[in-house]
Amino acid sequence: MVLDQHPVTAGSQHIAAGRPSGVGDPSVLPPQVRRTTLPSGLRVITEAMPGVRSASLGVWVGVGSRDETPALHGCSHFLEHVLFKGTSTRTAMDLSVALDEVGGEVNAFTDREHTCFHARVLDTDLPLAVDVLGDMVTDSLITLEDVDAEREVILDEIAMHSDDPDDVVADLFAERAWPDSPLGQPVAGTADSIAALTRDQVAAFHAEHYRPGSIVVSAAGNLDHDEVVAQVERSFSRRGFLDVAGEPRAVERATTGLVPVGGASRLSRPFEQVSVLLGHRGLVRGDPRRFAMGVLTTALGGGTSSRLFQEVRERRGLAYSVYAYSSSYRDAGILAVGASCLPERVDALVDVVRTELAEAARTGLSPEEVRRGQGQLRGATVLGLEDPGSRMYRLGRSELAGDPHLGVDDVLDRIGAVTPDACGALAAELLTEPETLALVGP
Repeated sequence: MVLDQHPVTAGSQHIAAGRPSGVGDPSVLPPQVRRTTLPSGLRVITEAMPGVRSASLGVWVGVGSRDETPALHGCSHFLEHVLFKGTSTRTAMDLSVALDEVGGEVNAFTDREHTCFHARVLDTDLPLAVDVLGDMVTDSLITLEDVDAEREVILDEIAMHSDDPDDVVADLFAERAWPDSPLGQPVAGTADSIAALTRDQVAAFHAEHYRPGSIVVSAAGNLDHDEVVAQVERSFSRRGFLDVAGEPRAVERATTGLVPVGGASRLSRPFEQVSVLLGHRGLVRGDPRRFAMGVLTTALGGGTSSRLFQEVRERRGLAYSVYAYSSSYRDAGILAVGASCLPERVDALVDVVRTELAEAARTGLSPEEVRRGQGQLRGATVLGLEDPGSRMYRLGRSELAGDPHLGVDDVLDRIGAVTPDACGALAAELLTEPETLALVGP
């Protein structure tokens, strides 16, 4: 790897940027993106956007709900909450006030394979955001009192999710698809698992998983890369966090995915409508066919001109909306269709969705459907990257997962290169796999 000519912080490694030479090489970066790997293994990746006056920051940790044992179910999300409760130099109120008083925003989320703490501030306040998030991640106290107090908040959050049909059907779908994998567990845990977690378990989970080699700091906006690196080195040095030399965590790769078990699960809830998720095996993360998958799902259920919307809503009036989506993990993937309808229409809705997916598997997509899907996907890609927050998210998630960093033009080129034959082959392969169905409602 070629070192760039910018001033280098002692011991840091800067990788020169250039136009990607091909899909699958995460070490090659678009021109406006720069990466630094600190001696501890912590990575900093930034994208300069000189035309804006704000900056977005993310601290990505490579641990999520799928990394938990049954005894620690929900611990990743629990820890995410507790890290907002105070450090040795800032109380919980201090953490809140620090960014509130400069008009900034700070939040966090936990997923199945990662946890992210993120902030959005004026460009001049980016050093403050780095310091606050660095303080939280490296120097949180994780006291017994804070754990017990936040336990009640998380139990309320779980109860809130149980009142949301979309959340309930998504959890039921995952449990049906992957019953023997942590992927099938609800990310937030259950009331029983959260009630059983102890302060020592939460603190030990932090010590085990929050290590420099498992962390990526991503930032986008009006910024200078070298300044961000220097700020990260200062702010993440608390308690000797960066003192030990290390390597970034190795990325696990799989060429084939876990096949969803299939079958149907039904859960009775006093909702007004029945929420439906119906899906098949998808692609593992990093599969080069992901661009064809994007076009396929968009053409099937990505807008009002999509095949499913036209058939389910416009022609038959079975549901107000219907959508298709795909999710990918390091060793699993799903392609699913979701909709909600009145109870008396659910059988007809499921039959129509099954028929349309079977037809797509049998005959593929027409050239017109592919062109519409490409247009929608290209537009959504460009419009979705207009703000620093979306750029930060894209950078951090890709870096943590070991995915290639493609520039916008490269992504658009690959979307444009998708052919009807590629979509048809993917539909024939995936939509003939065992079906997973989840139904929640009265």
